[in-house]
Amino acid sequence: MNETRQRLILAEQKAKELFDTVEKRGSIVAGKSEKELSDEIVKIAKEDFGTEIHWGKKIVRTGINTLQPYIADPPNLIIQKGDILFFDFHPVFEDWEADLGRTYVLGNDPLKLKIKKDVEAAWHEANAWYFKQTDLTGAGYFNYVNDLTKRYGYEFGNAIAGHILGRYPHEQPDDPNDLCLDVHPDNHTNILQLDKHGNKRHWMLELHFVDRKNNIGAFFEQLLTAE
Repeated sequence: MNETRQRLILAEQKAKELFDTVEKRGSIVAGKSEKELSDEIVKIAKEDFGTEIHWGKKIVRTGINTLQPYIADPPNLIIQKGDILFFDFHPVFEDWEADLGRTYVLGNDPLKLKIKKDVEAAWHEANAWYFKQTDLTGAGYFNYVNDLTKRYGYEFGNAIAGHILGRYPHEQPDDPNDLCLDVHPDNHTNILQLDKHGNKRHWMLELHFVDRKNNIGAFFEQLLTAE
């Protein structure tokens, strides 16, 4: 395993520990706003894990807001009893980026528990498929993920299905409008190719399932890893 991948895996493990800490402390409860919970996670990240840098938006979405894509800034909602909610956080640990997404269900609603289970199962399916490819464009991977989402009975809820990750800040395209570093339907470059320095790129896969009939969504994201 090369050093970059090892560092990214260690950063992701710390992000998982952060999420576990938030859960174990009983922070995910009804009556708290999305912003309050987000601020609490940031505080725990600083006090318990020594990180103050978050390279992307800090997102907690609950209820109807779980249908909203990453780019959206919906009104700050109060977490309700029985809600479904998800985290999408981007902490930096010792100069290495993490990007982790998880879904939580308060209560035992079968539809909410099912979409949570399905988005995670689909992520592992799409992760395994990725490592079987020898030539794959961003558009090709996005289309695969979109079809996979439909097969599970949902709508894909985001404009992209993944992106690269690395040492903070990660590689950027020469043209800011170039989508070559995103799993996007308009990215027709080979995402398996090396970067301009001859190094392997490391990709995140993010799945956002949306069930508009029942006004719920679920999210799962982490580093693509051969299993």
